[in-house]
Amino acid sequence: MTVAVDRPTEVPAAPPTARRKRRSPLWARLTTTFGVVLLVASGGGLVGGRMVVKQTTSSIAVDDLTGDAAKTLEEGGGSTIEGPIDMLLMGVDARERWADDALHSDTIIILHIPATHDQAYLISVPRDTEVEVPAFARSRYEGGTVKATEAFYWGAQNGAGMAGGSQLLAKTLKNMTGISFDGASIINFGGFKSVIDELGGVEMCVDQQVTSKHMVLVDGKPMYLAEAREAGESGKPVVHKVGCREMAGWEALDYARQRYGLKNGDYDRQRHQQQLIKAIAKKASEGGVLSNPLRINSLIKAAGKAFTLDTGQIELTDFVLGLKNVAANDLVLLRTNDGTFSGNSSGREVFNETSLKMFQAVKNDTLAEFVLDHPDVIANEK
Repeated sequence: MTVAVDRPTEVPAAPPTARRKRRSPLWARLTTTFGVVLLVASGGGLVGGRMVVKQTTSSIAVDDLTGDAAKTLEEGGGSTIEGPIDMLLMGVDARERWADDALHSDTIIILHIPATHDQAYLISVPRDTEVEVPAFARSRYEGGTVKATEAFYWGAQNGAGMAGGSQLLAKTLKNMTGISFDGASIINFGGFKSVIDELGGVEMCVDQQVTSKHMVLVDGKPMYLAEAREAGESGKPVVHKVGCREMAGWEALDYARQRYGLKNGDYDRQRHQQQLIKAIAKKASEGGVLSNPLRINSLIKAAGKAFTLDTGQIELTDFVLGLKNVAANDLVLLRTNDGTFSGNSSGREVFNETSLKMFQAVKNDTLAEFVLDHPDVIANEK
């Protein structure tokens, strides 16, 4: 990616002798969640800034990930960065031996930046939420009622690939929430590990002990459980114990992906995934990472393997530069359904009334007011 949700107010100017602690602007931390960690040298001017941004983003894969769910001109979309920004962030476990049409979107997050560009909100969509998926000609899907994670799967069939999966999921969410998207990002968990390792790990706070359902330790080294079984290795269970500590990429990702054995299941996993995004953003903004060209180049190289990005009609360079002066506020982590399972008469997971109103506030760009009126939607993560 914890949060102060009070709206900004004017404060007296600091005395001439006082020195304010300089913090990395929000755009630098936000773009980390897309896999773009950039630095526009202060005093370099617009030309220098554009050159730096263009050069450092050249390795990021760009594709149309929103399709029919892209924000129209009437909805405030277009080729400029002005107005509110709504992005769809998706996480997939794309291992080399798996084809694109075998993937589900395990992580679904809506990122909202208000028109004031002074705050950023992350809202997780439960992967098992019941959704009505429209027909999708590109993958030859006829439509149906499935889980949100499966919308991505059906969109990726018949050669449509991950871009098709993203487009169908975006369209499904637009029909469900009314939110159109300025862009989207697909995050490959395997490549994401490289980004975290380039940062030297991140600090994560485990709030309840959980045993991994995905990884084991073989001779002290992490290995996917399925691959260990195929190799005839028994392995030692990976147990994430309560407490705050520095985690390597594989450990942080593994912890953030657990849902079985947690009190609130997938809702706790959503919190932990948001927590991880914030931890990455925080680490990238500290320790001089964003002021070291060598570190930036290494991060960009790692990010290029992890992400596919769509910034709509806005050129990526303009997108980044348009957010460079956003206030350095923390990411606001929001939860749906009060952080617990919300079922319908059939026992299937659906959004409660408060969550539906929250999505409407995103669409209307009144989310700041909504959060002030509904403080319980805030997920206070360390």
